[in-house]
Amino acid sequence: MAFRTTAGWSLITSGIVTLVLAYLPYPSFYWGIGLLVVGVLLFVTRRII
Repeated sequence: MAFRTTAGWSLITSGIVTLVLAYLPYPSFYWGIGLLVVGVLLFVTRRII
């Protein structure tokens, strides 16, 4: 059940991010790298705590 919830949130989030990237002023490559870094930091800090 947890996997389904995680997969669902992942798909929803990626859809929203894709729409947002289309409208951001800088090249989406930089936004993608930035979001990836933030995601990894959130994941790592959650694992530690």
